[in-house]
Parts: sequence; structure tokens; C-alpha cells
Amino acid sequence: MPKLANLTVSRQGFGAMGLSSTYGAAEDAESIRTIHRAIDLGITFFDTATGYGAGHNETLVGKAVADRRDALVIASKFVHRPGGSDAPVLRPREAVEASLKRLGLDHIDLYYLHRVDLEIPIEESVGELGRLRDEGKIGGVGVSEATADGLRRANAAYPVTALQSEYSLWTRGVETEILPTVRELGIGFVSYSPLGRGFLAGAEVTDPKDRRHQHPRFQPEAVAANSRRRATIEKIAARLGVTVAQVSLAWVLSKDVVPIPGTRFIPHLEANWAANELALDAETVAELEAVFALGTTVGERYPADGLKLVPPEPVGA
Repeated sequence: MPKLANLTVSRQGFGAMGLSSTYGAAEDAESIRTIHRAIDLGITFFDTATGYGAGHNETLVGKAVADRRDALVIASKFVHRPGGSDAPVLRPREAVEASLKRLGLDHIDLYYLHRVDLEIPIEESVGELGRLRDEGKIGGVGVSEATADGLRRANAAYPVTALQSEYSLWTRGVETEILPTVRELGIGFVSYSPLGRGFLAGAEVTDPKDRRHQHPRFQPEAVAANSRRRATIEKIAARLGVTVAQVSLAWVLSKDVVPIPGTRFIPHLEANWAANELALDAETVAELEAVFALGTTVGERYPADGLKLVPPEPVGA
């Protein structure tokens, strides 16, 4: 099983964000059944955040794992300014105490700085999280969407357990500097949105309340252009007798990282987990990477405000 520094986790984790209606309507009872099925399959690593559903997601995850806690690794995340750039600053201790209460836990196994604040040095944030780890309130310190330089500064302030950043066939920017840095420093890497927010699984966005409508990559022209690339995944899936999602996940798994795909639906969960058994040969990996070359995806990965808080995507050759 993979290790994130001192934490041992399942080969895939479970990203719970979509259980709080981010990608359309979600229903708590169905979501809890999905989490329970994930545990039954062997998933031990569950990822939530304070900002998913304004605390709803942590409460939901806590309820779902309440009687199964001992075998699991629970991760959550916070931002310093949950109310926006002009809001009062939330300190790590306040955030952790609130997360513990919502989750119903006495400690959280991994707690991330969800986004690096533009005005608070990353080493200050991580240093405070480190003190909370020393007190036993959290089991590991994480950061999300940090630059390679920021990660080095953070790790110098307190040993970082894991970096969580977006990584998939259509978001490969971490390969240039960030993945080499985490490997040099012995930091684990957690890949969120390994299925490109569902696009690389063949999903279509139909719910008008789905947040993906705000994303440049899900605008009609971008969808049309990126669908031509996705056709290669579809061709490979047909050739191998598997699903498009399984090919996309198998590629991420081949990079020795821990992906955290999420879904509300048990059949999708079971199909995702089956990707653990799919080993892509070098020729297939090269075929995929040629089509999804670095910097060729049409559309930014976040709207303008979100882009301010993530490292820029390197431009491909």
C-alpha cells in the first residue's frame, strides 16, 4: 500500500467534495451508502474540506465513518480566508478545532492548507499546523496547490506529509517542477480531480447548478476541442475492454501517486476501484501522453479568481 510519509493509505483514496452538491444535486443517504461501499472495497483514505458545502461535507463524512474510524485515514483542509479576500483571517488552530467538531473526531490524520494565502507566508501557516501535530490534534501536515519553491519553504518550517494538487491527463503541469520536488523531499503526492472533474471519464454536465458550468474547460468550444483528445482514451478503452474512466485512472496510478477520485454513485465507485488492476504498457502510456501533451488542453482549469491561488500551468513545447 502507498505511504504518504508516515501515513499508509489505500492505492486510491476517495474525494468527497461531490457529495455536497458541487457537481449537481446530492443526497446524504446515498452519499453515506457510497462511502460505506468504498470502505468495503478497501478504500481507507477519505478526503474532505471545510469549504465543501460550508462544513456540510465534513459533517457528512464524519457521520459516515463514525463506527469504522480505526482503519481509516481522514484528511481535511482549510483556507485562511473562507469568507473571501476581505474577510477576517482564520488561524489553523481555529480551523482544526472546528473540523474536529464537525467530523466528530479526536484527531484528523492529515490536515492541509487548502490554498496558499497571498499575504500569509506558507512557512507561517505550516509552522502553526506543525504545532497542532505535535499536540496530537492532527497526524500530518499537508499543503495544496503550492509551488515547488513554496513547498521547499513549507517543508523547512515543518516536515510536510503530503502535497495535494490537480493531476490528470489534461492537467500535467506538476510534472515539470512539483513532482520532482516532492520526490526529492520525501513528500507524498495526492492527485485531486484525476478524472478531470469527470470529463476524462466521459461525463457530460447537465445539471444547471453544477459548478463546472463556471469553468473555462467546460465551455462549449473547449469541450469540443478536448473531446477530440478524449477520443483517444475511448479508442484505448475499447481496445482493452475497459471503461474510459479506468484508462484515465490507470494512467495516473502509473505515476506512483495517490489519486482521490470522487463519485456519488456506487457503480462508478466500483469501476474506478477496478482501475487498480489495469496496467498500461509503455506504448499505451506514450499514446495517451502524445495526445494530452503538456500545455495543450483547451481552457484554463479554473475561473479567473481561482487561478490566482494555484501555480500557473507550464506551457508545453
